[in-house]
Amino acid sequence: MEYPLGISNIELGERLRVARDRAKVTQAEAAQLIGAVRTTLIAIEKGERKVRLEELQKLAARYGLSVNALLRRESVHLDLVPQFRKQLKADADEVESASQLLNVLVAAECELENALGVVRHRNYPPERPLLPGDVTQQADHDATEHRRWLGLGMGPISDVVGLLESELGVRVYVRPLASNISGLFAFSEVAGACVLLNANQPSRLPMTAAHEWGHLASNRRNPSVVSIGDRFTSRDDKYANAFAAALLMPAITVKQRFVELTAGQRDLTRRHVILLAANFFVSREAMVRRLEQLGLVREGAWSWFQDNGGITDEQAREVIGNDATKHLVAVRSAGLLPHRLALLVREAAKGELYSEGQLARLLQLDRQEIRQVLDGLDTEVSEASEQSQIIR
Repeated sequence: MEYPLGISNIELGERLRVARDRAKVTQAEAAQLIGAVRTTLIAIEKGERKVRLEELQKLAARYGLSVNALLRRESVHLDLVPQFRKQLKADADEVESASQLLNVLVAAECELENALGVVRHRNYPPERPLLPGDVTQQADHDATEHRRWLGLGMGPISDVVGLLESELGVRVYVRPLASNISGLFAFSEVAGACVLLNANQPSRLPMTAAHEWGHLASNRRNPSVVSIGDRFTSRDDKYANAFAAALLMPAITVKQRFVELTAGQRDLTRRHVILLAANFFVSREAMVRRLEQLGLVREGAWSWFQDNGGITDEQAREVIGNDATKHLVAVRSAGLLPHRLALLVREAAKGELYSEGQLARLLQLDRQEIRQVLDGLDTEVSEASEQSQIIR
């Protein structure tokens, strides 16, 4: 059996190891499947022994893959999931599921980029190791530096997800996740920085995205899971949380808006919170906690609101109408795939590089879902002309 150009025994062995691990099959089980001893399977996965065609067919079927998927030259076989297994807590199953989804989306996007000859732009900031002492001060300084570096000034950021994608080149996906998971961050040399956010938590999404930005800034090789009720006890998480607050709600700007809004008034009201949160594109909770951190209200202000009926969406609608933050998130998370990935899928189908079935398997979508992504493609192909071609 000859492998496609560029696929070595070592690379195929690594792909088989990643696929086996993802399918949760032990080395002993895989070896038994092909009628070999465990040491033989280990040699195959290390690339020291060439896998036979019939062995490859059996292993691929057991791992839920096609032989073609394992041998495709453009195929990317990432292994992000084990990073998260090292830090699983009570929500282990939910984290495992979310990390598997992130792995699928990243691998699919990388493969399509390879197939289309697309190079992902990366503009990551230099890593800043955490210094001894108060990480909050370092996070505040670093967030200000990032704003200056990107030319953002000190005003509100309306679309932090868009900045991560377009300005920094981070791979960001917004998909429905379990209710206790807000987001994940992972980094690999092949794929770069990758973030998965929970589409079911629109009000939390900006702070979660900025929190993962903080991990990119400080210790990007450590994976991150943001869960509901997280106390952020590690120094990495304390830094990332402080970075997110300082990035989205700069102290000098928050203080200025707070003084303007509450001038001549004695108490912080729900209306104040709603207007400030909408102004900075963050949740009401994030806004009040930032006011507490800056000493503009007493510590425990958010708990007081919670104990006295909270601040509801209905109250917010009465003050500001439709929530701008929710609108932005709804637009970004609309559809099954991020806009850039959906465009890559359509281009791959247009160039007949992949069939509809191959794309569905690659992205773990069913036929109906992949047809939604490809909807209108025939019209695009029929309307294409020399005048509409992009000049490279």
